[in-house]
Amino acid sequence: MTNQESELIGGKNPVVEALRSGRELNKIWIAEGLNKKSIGEILSLAKQAGVLVQAVPKQKLDGMLDVNHQGVIASVAAYAYAELDDLFAIAERRGEDPLFLILDELEDPHNLGSILRTADATGVHGVIIPKRRSVGLTGVVAKASTGAIEHIPVVRVNNLSQTVEDLKKRNVWIAGTDAKGSQDYRKMDATLPLAIIIGSEGKGMSRILKEKCDFLYHLPMVGQVTSLNASVAAALLMYEVFRKRDCHRSES
Repeated sequence: MTNQESELIGGKNPVVEALRSGRELNKIWIAEGLNKKSIGEILSLAKQAGVLVQAVPKQKLDGMLDVNHQGVIASVAAYAYAELDDLFAIAERRGEDPLFLILDELEDPHNLGSILRTADATGVHGVIIPKRRSVGLTGVVAKASTGAIEHIPVVRVNNLSQTVEDLKKRNVWIAGTDAKGSQDYRKMDATLPLAIIIGSEGKGMSRILKEKCDFLYHLPMVGQVTSLNASVAAALLMYEVFRKRDCHRSES
């Protein structure tokens, strides 16, 4: 496991999830005058974990973190990135075929946070991101994920193209999205071991990765807008796999 520098996270749910998951927290700041009932769980979990809680003026919190912190900010130990083997181990432990997301140079932390949130809801085994030209695990991502960052492992790799080749050698099929010459995503065979590539907000999926896809799917659209937000497109694909695998389990 590899770490990056320590982070501040803000918001009641992200801090609760960090405490529940056993993450190492250095300190928690709460705004003076905050209703103690609204943060009862945070205070209880912090006491159990031996984490110092300090009441400070709200203005200090506003200067510490540029997100809606809801009067609660925590200093957490560095986020740990998983290894590819960890993702396969989770799928094996659950007795499920692998389902991974590959994010091709996603730069918006809110999109990454939203994707992690949906990934947790739909049983995705892990997310793979590149080290360069991509947002990493930050406090803003943690806030946007509403705590899912604590439950979905994220692998950071040097080369996405090489990683896709490695996945193929391990019998994982690669699916991507492409508006031209591709199948309707609702025809996807979701029972296969799958890794789904989500392109960047502006450029979409790179040509190199597109050429490595076993399947290309499009999202039918009848309006004037020609593309969807990356996190929305990812959510549709994740839920399609979730729906079909759930039906498959019910029938077998």
